[in-house]
Amino acid sequence: MHLSRLADHHPDKPAVLDAATGAATTYRELDEASVRLARLLADRGLAPGDHAALLMDNTPGYFTAAWACQRSGLYWTPVNHHLTTDEAAYIVRDCGARALLASGALAAAARDVADAAPGAAVRLIDGDGDPPDGFENLRAATAPYPAREPEDEREGSYMFYSSGTTGRPKGILRDRGDEPFGTGLTLDRTLPALFGFGADTVYLSPAPLYHAAPTGWTLGTMRNGGTVVLMDRFDAERTLELIERYRVTHVQFVPTMLLRMLKLPEETRARYDVSSLRAVVHAAAPCPVEAKRRVIEWFGPVVHEYYSGSEGNCFFLIDSADWLAHPGSVGRAAFGEAHVLDDDGRELPAGEVGTVWFAGVPPFEYHNDPGKTAGAFNDRGWSTLGDLGRLDGDGYLYLADRRTDLILSGGVNVYPREIEDVLAVHPAVADAAVVGAPDPDMGQRVRAVVQPADPAAAGPALAAELIAHCRARLAGYKCPRAIEFTGELPRTPSGKLLRRLLADSAP
Repeated sequence: MHLSRLADHHPDKPAVLDAATGAATTYRELDEASVRLARLLADRGLAPGDHAALLMDNTPGYFTAAWACQRSGLYWTPVNHHLTTDEAAYIVRDCGARALLASGALAAAARDVADAAPGAAVRLIDGDGDPPDGFENLRAATAPYPAREPEDEREGSYMFYSSGTTGRPKGILRDRGDEPFGTGLTLDRTLPALFGFGADTVYLSPAPLYHAAPTGWTLGTMRNGGTVVLMDRFDAERTLELIERYRVTHVQFVPTMLLRMLKLPEETRARYDVSSLRAVVHAAAPCPVEAKRRVIEWFGPVVHEYYSGSEGNCFFLIDSADWLAHPGSVGRAAFGEAHVLDDDGRELPAGEVGTVWFAGVPPFEYHNDPGKTAGAFNDRGWSTLGDLGRLDGDGYLYLADRRTDLILSGGVNVYPREIEDVLAVHPAVADAAVVGAPDPDMGQRVRAVVQPADPAAAGPALAAELIAHCRARLAGYKCPRAIEFTGELPRTPSGKLLRRLLADSAP
């Protein structure tokens, strides 16, 4: 699992195939580039336990940056490049990044983020052309450094961001340990054990790398000597074409991707040979039962589903045969124990819905948010993601709601409070609420309900103004596509929003 040993063993084997260009990055090239960057970071003062931020799109250079951080013992945070400057800069500041590594295509955004996050003093752009002011060209800056691996390399750890108590995202901090580089992370050992990853694996990655699963699974593929086929963006038919062309063995989707492939004409789907697939994995959001039945019929009994979180405190897994016997389940715990408790902390019997808690799993914390951390643990030391579900008599978990307020749109988390806070400051808004509404393609869509300060102002013009207001302050995928108006939002006397009433009244 040491990148340099893999490069010694098969130096000319592709570690990454760029689906957009067909270009290959070999294990030797990736190893040498990451070593040079690791040496530069150390030379600029970054040491194990320090933090770096990656503002990069789906290009092979992402892996140079990721492996350099990983073999330097750093915490490193991939930043969603669709965020606004303020949103991205908040993450770079909050994680304490001392280095900002960016793709050439995102140079302008990186400059703006760096201006708002001056603590990231080491600033590198991976791309051609002149870098923006304050940045260095990564390839030119690392070229003088030797490609010989440094001594005493330590394992780093990615630190992804989730929702915070105020609507701001919070970093999920897990113990980095102090293991020698090459030890690998837990996921790196899980992939061979549960999904058969190995040196003959060809893994197709269709999702943005700034998400946890795409990063973890692509690096895990390389740790086990396989090849990653990297898509710059998902396209349903293109995905099938790549599976056939590269004889892909493993792939991971969110349900929205599966639905879009299912909606291709039958003759289009039949045109491509997908028989090379040994594991089709999906996660991140509920998949409609009937749609999943069709997926299994199409790909065969190679479909796996898992339920987990970036917190690393649970991992449930179910294969095709088990799912057909327990439709709608996300499986049984692969490690630790699951418990379903009521609001008073009492254990519920099989079949009853409550909050799902996990025992016997590694601890974690939310960076810079002790209150949110404390709220994720109970007096027995069990932790929760806040999801509701039930267990059957055989220990299979069925989720009733993934975090009561969380909107899962196309496999991406959208946090209502963040959108509500933006709407609430508009002078024409007296009150605002955001909930998820069912969507046949995306799973859920953002539904915004606004109580206008002047009831007479409700109408298309104000709706357009509020949508523009959101788009100026939030990433596009968080913004509502339409605004509904109401005379009064349902709240308790204490001011708590009754979201369930809003959900029940969805058009």
